[in-house]
Amino acid sequence: MTDKSIESNEVEHWDIVIEPHAHLFDLKMKEVWHYRDLLLLLVRRDFVSFYKQTILGPLWFFVQPLFTTIIYTFIFNSLAAIKTDNIPAPLFYIAGITAWNYFSDCLTKTSTVFKDNSNVFGKVYFPRLIMPLSIVISNLIRFAVQMLLFIIMMAYYGYKGYAFHLNEYALLFPVLVLLMALLGLGAGMIISALTTKYRDLAFLVTFGVQLLMYTTTVVYPLSEAVKKYPKYELLFSLNPMTPIIETFRFGFFGQGSFSWMALGICSAVTLCITFFGIIIFNRVEKTFIDTV
Repeated sequence: MTDKSIESNEVEHWDIVIEPHAHLFDLKMKEVWHYRDLLLLLVRRDFVSFYKQTILGPLWFFVQPLFTTIIYTFIFNSLAAIKTDNIPAPLFYIAGITAWNYFSDCLTKTSTVFKDNSNVFGKVYFPRLIMPLSIVISNLIRFAVQMLLFIIMMAYYGYKGYAFHLNEYALLFPVLVLLMALLGLGAGMIISALTTKYRDLAFLVTFGVQLLMYTTTVVYPLSEAVKKYPKYELLFSLNPMTPIIETFRFGFFGQGSFSWMALGICSAVTLCITFFGIIIFNRVEKTFIDTV
């Protein structure tokens, strides 16, 4: 028997065998938990980098929603005469702006996470899901600061004599914040996965988010939209952000529209988007470095 035939009959034994063990529906949440220290470091980095080399620092979180509220009040309430469900116009708009800003920031910043961090992803391993999660959490700090402005305005109008009808639906506030975070996270990860091959989507996201805002009840109440355009009621209701903003206003002001069914559908849609967003994100992360 020759040496070649002997070698072919030998069985190779390896000390370590590395095989892919993750299945399609593995969300890798346990692995993310092991890297929670890195998650906190990235959140701190995002928060500190926003203030770096700025004059006003954290005050910028107040400036944008405040000036936006003033402009919306002048254009949509004074000029266009759009009703605000008997809520003072500045309060009506600051509520919608605060909620919308958090969702849109999570969506736009998460949608470019592969492109923005390709240099880091190509050098060291860690669960890629850490990056979009850090964006959502760091934006939560900005949202908290803007909520402080919202509360200050509520206190001002309360001092002026406006009677608030704060009710038990305000207790849904943590649920609404979670829904906004998950919706922005899930949709952003889906777009981020697509932009690894189709770069044009990155240019359309910011523009598309601005257009999407006008199909959401940020600058007008749902009751007014349904009253003027009843045949488009289903279209307004299909926007997942609409029940969130309407519930937010209804809980704090006691005015507006609230529906358990609409909020339930919104929650189901949000969970589906988040679930499939994580699956697509985890699948693309294995090969995206070759296309970015």
